[in-house]
Formats: sequence, C-alpha cells, structure tokens
Amino acid sequence: MPTLMGIINVTPDSFSDGGRFASRDHALAHGVRLMEEGAHVLDIGGESTRPGAAPVSENEEMDRVLPVIEALVPHLKDGVRLSIDTRKPRVAEAAIAAGAHIWNDVTALEFAADSLEMAARLGVPVILMHACGTPETMQDDPHYDDVVSEVRDYLTARIAACEAAGIPRDRLIADPGIGFGKTVEHNVELIRHMSAFTDLGCEVMLGASRKRFIAGLDRGVDADERLGGSLAAVIAALRQGASWFRVHDVAATRQALAVTKALETRS
Repeated sequence: MPTLMGIINVTPDSFSDGGRFASRDHALAHGVRLMEEGAHVLDIGGESTRPGAAPVSENEEMDRVLPVIEALVPHLKDGVRLSIDTRKPRVAEAAIAAGAHIWNDVTALEFAADSLEMAARLGVPVILMHACGTPETMQDDPHYDDVVSEVRDYLTARIAACEAAGIPRDRLIADPGIGFGKTVEHNVELIRHMSAFTDLGCEVMLGASRKRFIAGLDRGVDADERLGGSLAAVIAALRQGASWFRVHDVAATRQALAVTKALETRS
C-alpha cells in the first residue's frame, strides 16, 4: 500500500500555499482534513525550501512548527504519523520530542556536522533527499552529465554514510528531489526512471506535487492549476516502484492510486 504524505507548510512563503496554514489553528484544521482524506503521514515544515527562499533561524523555525505538532498529536488517527520537514538537527530533535515520528531532510543529513549523529540518536525513520545547491541558488543553472545516475550515486553514498553512523537502511527513505536544482528535463528524466532508485534497499519517495516543472510542460499554469500533472507524476512513479508520495492533494491522489490499482489487477 503506498504511503501518502500530506503537506502542512507553516510558512509565509512556500511556493504553493505560503501563509494559508501559518497559524496553529489553520494548520491543525488542515492536518485533520488531510487525515480525513486518507493521509498516512503529515509533513510539517517551518522553513520554505522553494527556489530563491531565504533561510530562517532555528528558533523561528521551532516557534512555527512545535505548536502545530503539539496541537496535532491528540488528534492523530490510528496509524497516522507526523514528519518534521527540516534540515536543522536541533529542530528535528525538538519536533521528535514534541511528538513527530519521522525526519524529512532536504539535505540528506548534510546541512550540519552533527546531523548524522542526531539522526542515529533519535532512532526515527529519515527521508534522504537529493538537492543540488541551496534554495537560494539551486535553480540558477543546474547541470548534470547524467541526472539519473548522478542522483542515484549521491543517494547511494548518503545511505552508506547513514549506515556507517549507525542508522539502519530499513529506516531510510530515498527521495530524488524533484525541483531541487533540476530543469524541467531533469525532473522528467528522474520520474521516467524512478526504477533506478528502487534497488537502493529502502523505500523511494516522490515529491512532485504542484512543482514548477509541471508549468514548464503546460503553458506556465499557476501552482493551484497543477493537479493533473501532479497525479500523472504519481502514477508514473508508482509504476516505476515508488511507494511514498508527498502531496498537497491527498484525496485526489488517493483516488488516482485506487483506480490505478483496480485497473492493473482486474482482468
């Protein structure tokens, strides 16, 4: 069964829904709605990593996410987990202490010198994502000789680093980082070849929801007009072996996955 991760951006400047869920009450209501729509994981982030985004301080990030995590914990449905979307080890530590269950790191535990040590100590699942550059610079001029093999080699190396630090492979989820230092063509190639990542020995996640490459393929449509492209990416990645999907539109994605499964299993 694929894992659906619903997005809760507690930020004023995220690319798709910046500011909509910045307050604790709005974020709580959104999280409850995502669970009702079928989310298995709620991913809570307090620092935008959209192209061009500026960093925020550790304290500001914690001030944004911790009240939301604490508010959501009593409302969690059976089996639903919380994920903290952060690159900062101390934010992850505080979030796990507040009730989060997963650390989603867009820098694959490379942002801080003690990220690996912190992840090993926390003992929670970790999502390792590939990114080329920082949010401020990653879309300036991304270049690869072979994007699929280079991203795969990077994730292979990060998985090895995690294991060397005492983090078992079965606690890791690999994410090729759609939109993080990639052109439209790079993103398309990665989704077309998601199967290249399924033999890394861990589950594979796609985070393509409402991303800018969809607009690059369809007349520059705004973020809230990219549902069709988001669903197409999910189905393509599912058929390539991906099993985690980080999405804004949980209900529509759940339905698309259910219909795809029915069509592929019934004779």
